[in-house]
Amino acid sequence: MKLETLLIHKDKTLLEALVKLDAIRNFSRRILFVVEDNGSLLGSLTDGDIRRSLIANKDIYQNVGTICNRSFLSERNRPGYLDLKEYRKKDIKILPLVDDKKKMVKILDLEKTISILPVECMIMAGGRGKRLSPLTDTIPKPMLPLGGKPIIEHNIDRLISFGIQKIYISVKYLGEQIEDYFGDGSAKGIKIEYIWEDEPLGTAGALSLVDKFESEQVLLMNSDLFTNIDFEELYRVKLESGADMAVASTEYKIDVPYAVFQTEQNKVKEFKEKPSFVYHSNAGIYLLDRNLIARIPKNKFYDITDLMENLVENGGELVHHPILGYWIDIGKPLDYEQAKEFIKHSRN
Repeated sequence: MKLETLLIHKDKTLLEALVKLDAIRNFSRRILFVVEDNGSLLGSLTDGDIRRSLIANKDIYQNVGTICNRSFLSERNRPGYLDLKEYRKKDIKILPLVDDKKKMVKILDLEKTISILPVECMIMAGGRGKRLSPLTDTIPKPMLPLGGKPIIEHNIDRLISFGIQKIYISVKYLGEQIEDYFGDGSAKGIKIEYIWEDEPLGTAGALSLVDKFESEQVLLMNSDLFTNIDFEELYRVKLESGADMAVASTEYKIDVPYAVFQTEQNKVKEFKEKPSFVYHSNAGIYLLDRNLIARIPKNKFYDITDLMENLVENGGELVHHPILGYWIDIGKPLDYEQAKEFIKHSRN
């Protein structure tokens, strides 16, 4: 939505404000922001403000500047992490971001924006998807439909909800379809750049082909995941731990249907009846320091697990953070069917 749609000059009338409010669509709340002659914000205005004024004064031609709420909340627009939890506690739905002259430069709909993370992302979408053949014979796996839109679009929309504005997509097999569908990202209000792999580069090699990431932290993820991961929590865990890389993890449970012996040579010291073992496994989502990308060989096959091993072997710190929501790795037909069934009963 264009900012001009939500701005109204202080000298405009309540009638003109009602017309503008009625035209607002796809926003969680109908609200206008009243501006001074120089464009700085003076106050906010809702239909409730207008209704109360009409009850009191019965003047539809009153200027909006005289009745607007001047105690509205705003946030300075600046680079870096923006935690929106405190605003949600105050039941704020719409948050304007302003410059040092109090002019609005951006508007956040807190029903759609969870936080603002200062990271860029690369989505790996170049694989052939052979295990999903024949579905992937003419369509790249990330573009398989899921709940009315491609699998990869679910991930892009989730990233956008965390304020991520720059996304790289590494492509190879039928990548033209992905590029044609998303274009430069402007339709979604973001920037998308495509990294073409002449040869398969593994799960991390494409990172070396980006001239320069602007963000200090880079998010890397598989394109064929269906998940409601909390990217903000992954970000906070990495920063608060001081780690070089954080990996999202899922729980993998093994149920042993028999008693398991604890032995010393051939003597049974104790045993557990039908125990369960829980392991944390790699979920295909990584947040890493930008400087680690220098360790990736240019234009060569290189997996992210190679970088993880290199990091640990050289004394770096690698942490994991469990995904508490849902997570489906769509690698096989059964996974795809499970995701299609799951989305019928969930909200991404």
